[in-house]
Formats: sequence, C-alpha cells, structure tokens
Amino acid sequence: MRGYFIQATKEMLKGEGLKSVSVRSIADRAGYSFATMYHYFKDINELVFLCVQDFQNECEAFVKSDTANSGDGIEKIKAISKAYIKYFVQYPGIFELFYLERILDIDKKKPTSELICTFLDRLCADEWNKCIQQKTIRPEQAQLIRNEVKYMVTGLLLLYMNRRHPSAFSEFVKIVDNQLNFIFSNISNK
Repeated sequence: MRGYFIQATKEMLKGEGLKSVSVRSIADRAGYSFATMYHYFKDINELVFLCVQDFQNECEAFVKSDTANSGDGIEKIKAISKAYIKYFVQYPGIFELFYLERILDIDKKKPTSELICTFLDRLCADEWNKCIQQKTIRPEQAQLIRNEVKYMVTGLLLLYMNRRHPSAFSEFVKIVDNQLNFIFSNISNK
C-alpha cells in the first residue's frame, strides 16, 4: 500500500512538479482515500522526502550505467557530471523539485536539503578519493575543485533548464565539456 502512494507521488513530481502534489491528488492517483495515506506517512513532507531518495537512487543507477565504460579519476568525474546533467534534462520535474522548489516548503528539517546539495559530491566521492590517493590532486585542491564542479554543473543546468540558454542541447553539451576541461586543465596551479 505504501508503495502505491510513493509511486503516485513520484509520477506527479516527474510529470507535473511539486505544485501538483497534495494529499488529495496523491490519494486520487494511488486509488485510495487521503485518510489511508496518513496510516503510512506522517505527512506529505515525509512522502516527498522518500521520493527524493528514490529519485536519487534512479539517478545514481542512470549515472552508473551511462559511465560504465569511462575511465577513472578525473575522466570519470567528468563523465559522472555529464550523466548527472543528462538525467535532469530528461526529467525536468525532478530538476524542479531538486533545484527550484524552496526546500523549506518541503521539509522543515535539514535532511532533504542536505541530500540534494551533496548528491553530486557523493556520486563522485570514490573518484575524488582515487585522485587524491594517486596524487593527481592534492587534498586541499580536491575540495576547491569539487565545489567548482558542483556549482558549475548546477549553474549551467539552471540556465539551460530555465532559460534554454543555449537553445540547442548539443551547444549546451559543448559548454559543459569546455567548462569541465577548463576546471581540470591546470590542477597544479590551483
């Protein structure tokens, strides 16, 4: 029963965004009464939090599949970043939930925000550690570069998803590649 409510909420979030989600609309989509939903979830925020976790699991599986044949270290970080972008371009409703909705409206606590803000870092964590262990990047550099990558990816996604800038996806991909190459180009100088 719990799964029906989660699936209904995920479908609504993917297709219509957070604005479409209400206790009644979720219950209608799941085929049960809204009172039944409260037997399984404390409130709608708990349900959205669970959906965020599920979307992250989906994105992680997508990224792993998309980057299975890429190298490791810096090349893998670049590939993960590009796959992460592809996932959100493919699912604009999830992008809106992660990057445009006010987190305070979703959850009065910190877990949802923390999950979202550290997600790309967690996807790349093993590769950052490899770079440090192989002495490709110094530990103090890794944190700075990690932040550059995270904020660049988020910023470019925001511009592309909200303003369609640039207008062509192929042009957007070239900008992402150029920015990633630039960030990693002079590691010893950072």
